[in-house]
Amino acid sequence: MPKNNSIALVAFIFAILSAIYIKQFIAPQWVEQSYVYDVTTNNNAVSSYIYKGQKVIIEQVVDYQSSPLNQSNLSNSANSPTLEQQWVRDEKQQLKLLKPAFHFGVWSLLPAFITIALCLLTREPLTALLGGVVVGAIMLGRYDLTDKVIIPNLAKEGTAALLLLYLWLLGGLLGIWSKTGAAQAFANFMTKHFVKGKKSAKLVSWFLGILFFQGGTMSTVLVGTTVRPLADQAKVSHEEMSYIVDSTASPIASILAFNAWPAYVQALIFIPGVSFLATEADRISFFFQSIPFSFYSMFAVAGTLLLSLNITTFSGKRIRAAKLRAETTHQLDAPSAKPLSAKELQSTDIPEGYKPHVLEFILPLVTLTTIAIGSFVMLGSPKINWAFGAALVLSAVIALIKGMSLNHVVDGFGNGLKGVVFASVILMLAVIIGSISKETGGGLFLVSLLGEKLPFWILPVILQLMTMIIAFSTGTSWGTYAIAFPLAMPLAWAICQSQGVADPELFMMLCFASVLNGSVFGDQCSPISDTTILSAMTTGCDLMDHVKSQLVPATLAASLAGVLWTLTAYFFA
Repeated sequence: MPKNNSIALVAFIFAILSAIYIKQFIAPQWVEQSYVYDVTTNNNAVSSYIYKGQKVIIEQVVDYQSSPLNQSNLSNSANSPTLEQQWVRDEKQQLKLLKPAFHFGVWSLLPAFITIALCLLTREPLTALLGGVVVGAIMLGRYDLTDKVIIPNLAKEGTAALLLLYLWLLGGLLGIWSKTGAAQAFANFMTKHFVKGKKSAKLVSWFLGILFFQGGTMSTVLVGTTVRPLADQAKVSHEEMSYIVDSTASPIASILAFNAWPAYVQALIFIPGVSFLATEADRISFFFQSIPFSFYSMFAVAGTLLLSLNITTFSGKRIRAAKLRAETTHQLDAPSAKPLSAKELQSTDIPEGYKPHVLEFILPLVTLTTIAIGSFVMLGSPKINWAFGAALVLSAVIALIKGMSLNHVVDGFGNGLKGVVFASVILMLAVIIGSISKETGGGLFLVSLLGEKLPFWILPVILQLMTMIIAFSTGTSWGTYAIAFPLAMPLAWAICQSQGVADPELFMMLCFASVLNGSVFGDQCSPISDTTILSAMTTGCDLMDHVKSQLVPATLAASLAGVLWTLTAYFFA
């Protein structure tokens, strides 16, 4: 057995024993979580709020002090709370929703820690994720892994939507493009007219990342799927391409924030009595005013641009080595790499007599983009499944009209499913480990380490580090926002008031930007993040090669951002 595998086995056994110990002997520490909504009261004294576009009536409000979910009662009770949530009225007559959560102290980080450690040691993300899921399930006392962990998580709407999109729709679309030769025709067209070498291939990829500024999985899949054939044609290494795709997607979404981000985040940053965060419009305006302080996102996008221009000074030795390997040997992956993209999608299998055309790639892609962006503009949320579904159907219809048999179309679709099924399983396990990490309270524990006695000027970088760790451990930036913003923003305001900060609004913007950007970094660099996995999958890169090569330039960008937040807070706030 290789040395790393032996170490991994020992680490996993230790983690299992630790999880059993935690379940038996470590009592969970219950924490009050409060959520403040924009509540309106009508003439009949009925209070309500808007959630996901729907009006929700508030019933059975109790006094805060009498609620079993306030922190004092949670700390004094030896039993788990019987209520999942409760509306209360505090001493200022403000309505807020209380929800209980718990953590196991530093042990809360165990599932995420063992997952990441096993990823690094074994380079097998599937077994590493499964190991983390097992450890987390034991900590929570859910020994029936199938019925108590996997199936409930798969039954969630978000998980089912991910699997539908990335297994059926994305896999099917890639498979049909492979069968019709559409992707190769597009690569040939771009090479003939626009891409004249490695630099121009990477610049086209970077520009598409800017163009698809919706961020997250949408941008990653759109850009990765589009640029893969032309980058492979130009012999650009997969490590470079996955870095450009991943490090442009979410960072640009937080800068060109004409997307779903402001609407989601604004609901998490309300603080009673703070005038510039009073209404939804105020909070969205605050988001956009904070964009100039999104230093990490700016450095991340600049870093991918520099690499696209073949300036590798700040890219790290792994990316430089990958670039040199591709230039000298034309090998797009390292010799030991295990790309997530399967063989079924790495070559074309065009039926005899069928002539591919570039429009077979462009028309579905334009349809996909138009529906995604159009639905966002019209409905406020991009309908990604609609977009990929329409592109898949259009690709199949074009192939049939051009004379391809139905059997060949179905064969291409099936090959596409085979090509992404392994990555889809990894994606599913990543979602589950993220859910378990959140449930064991890793994020809550990290935020609870903060206190109001910190010097105000160091708070932005502390929040950055905290959210980087939370997002890296859970694999989600938006999930980190839900954990961190309701705790970090009131903490920042309390420090602001107690230490007499000269420019409170500027200081709050710096803290806001550090949480926003720290979460993006952690999500982007985590091997259990869906965007990380999809960046590797769509560009054909080995997952851990992508993680390790991206970590250096991302860490450099985060370090520079931390210095700037600290200096700005110290000299100008």
